Amino acid sequence: MRIPEHPTLIRRMIASRLKKVTVDSPILAASFSSYSHRCSRPECRCHRGGALHTAQQLTCKEDGKTRSVYVPQDLIPEVRAWIAQHRRLKQLLKEIHQLTLALVQTHVRHSRQKAGRP
Repeated sequence: MRIPEHPTLIRRMIASRLKKVTVDSPILAASFSSYSHRCSRPECRCHRGGALHTAQQLTCKEDGKTRSVYVPQDLIPEVRAWIAQHRRLKQLLKEIHQLTLALVQTHVRHSRQKAGRP
């Protein structure tokens, strides 16, 4: 992202990103993964050398501990959208942070130029 020199342009960029921070769906700060496992039924194919069962899980931090949660098959598309929403917001907040920091850094120089001093 290119950060402009002039504070007005920086403020305009911040305002446009703040408008995008609106949320229309749930947000999920977790990682999504699939894993293979054997079930508990001894007569199942997975115990006789057949294909293992696959399942999906979410992994996230809760009270400083890593927790894993099973994700049902019919919820997978929604869960992926919720995780994508979190990533989008995280990127927007990072850009807003960078622009606000640039606004603070250019404030003194711009106010001096405005007053007619070099």
